[in-house]
Amino acid sequence: MRTGIYIHYPFCLKKCLYCDFNSAASSTVGPEQYVSALLGEMELRQRLLPGPCSAPTLYFGGGTPSLMSPPLVGRLIEATVRLFGLESDAEVTLEANPGTLTPDKLSGFRAAGVNRLSLGVQSFEDRLLARLGRVHTAREAVDSFRLARRAGFDNISIDLMHSLPEQSLPEWRAALQEGIALGAEHVSAYALTVEDGTPFALLQSSGELPLPPEEWAARMFESTCELLTAAGYRQYEISNFALPGRASRHNSAYWSRQSYLGFGAGAHSLYNTDGLGHRWKNAGELDAYLTAVSGGRIPEEEGEELSVEDAVSESFFLGLRMLDGLDLAPLEARYGEKPLERHLDEVARLEKSGLLLREGSRIRLAPHAVILANTVFSRFL
Repeated sequence: MRTGIYIHYPFCLKKCLYCDFNSAASSTVGPEQYVSALLGEMELRQRLLPGPCSAPTLYFGGGTPSLMSPPLVGRLIEATVRLFGLESDAEVTLEANPGTLTPDKLSGFRAAGVNRLSLGVQSFEDRLLARLGRVHTAREAVDSFRLARRAGFDNISIDLMHSLPEQSLPEWRAALQEGIALGAEHVSAYALTVEDGTPFALLQSSGELPLPPEEWAARMFESTCELLTAAGYRQYEISNFALPGRASRHNSAYWSRQSYLGFGAGAHSLYNTDGLGHRWKNAGELDAYLTAVSGGRIPEEEGEELSVEDAVSESFFLGLRMLDGLDLAPLEARYGEKPLERHLDEVARLEKSGLLLREGSRIRLAPHAVILANTVFSRFL
């Protein structure tokens, strides 16, 4: 079995105003205690697997995993090698926030086996960073990138956000140009989504969140594609752009429904060896997670055996996130024609309306329809 490995570190210096991830700014649980629990969970899960694993990717997400010390990260990487067969050429990504990095820490991460850094820049404007509730400055973002380069990281992704409160189109274009000038191998360029239960949602409900109008947001998206493509980046997924050979292997596996095992409070997993898959979620509340693992129990709260209809629907709306699209031939071979009928009827309608293009057995979003992707995806749910 080949499976990606995800490790969730839920602690942050400060919770951002837009964030709805399973993370917290303060806790009585220390890093060593939490990592010990992670190692315990990994041991428990490995015993339940029917056979040995091979892991082509390992991803540390959060939260702010760069708050961990390099020795703790090293212990988790060593455990992944021992328990899940982390491959010698595996992509090992660590999410990092500017302001949490030092030259020694970056060198330590690199020596521990991290070979890809995902830097949460979000903006190169101090005014916008403060609006988001970020704890770093634009200067710290640039300095962190350059420190990572000096530490030997030759595969760095940066996250940037557009459609922010009071953000202008020139500011967004300048942010993209700054990322290009730094030489990032990968850029994740996301539109702000106001999630329920966040401080931003409260501000929006009270009319205190001055978001750009929809036409501005559309122009920001168009500028993203224009500037990054001109700079040699390839848009391989709706919000993700990479220089040749630098697409995220870990995230690409999510979009193609390959197996991944998630460890940590609130982590998600998909165990897919039969084309359908079993999905589960860990306890998100930290005490519940720790209590389960310390008691020798898997901290699984929600589990679901996926049906053929589930698997087919997911294959369509996840596969179409990729700009190369979805090959229908393997789906028909795996699931048969009958489960695909409804979706193929929808494909025909979307093709007729010009939103989907079909080339042989492969379908993909039409270039002008990428901005309307969510509308297209909803047709396959």
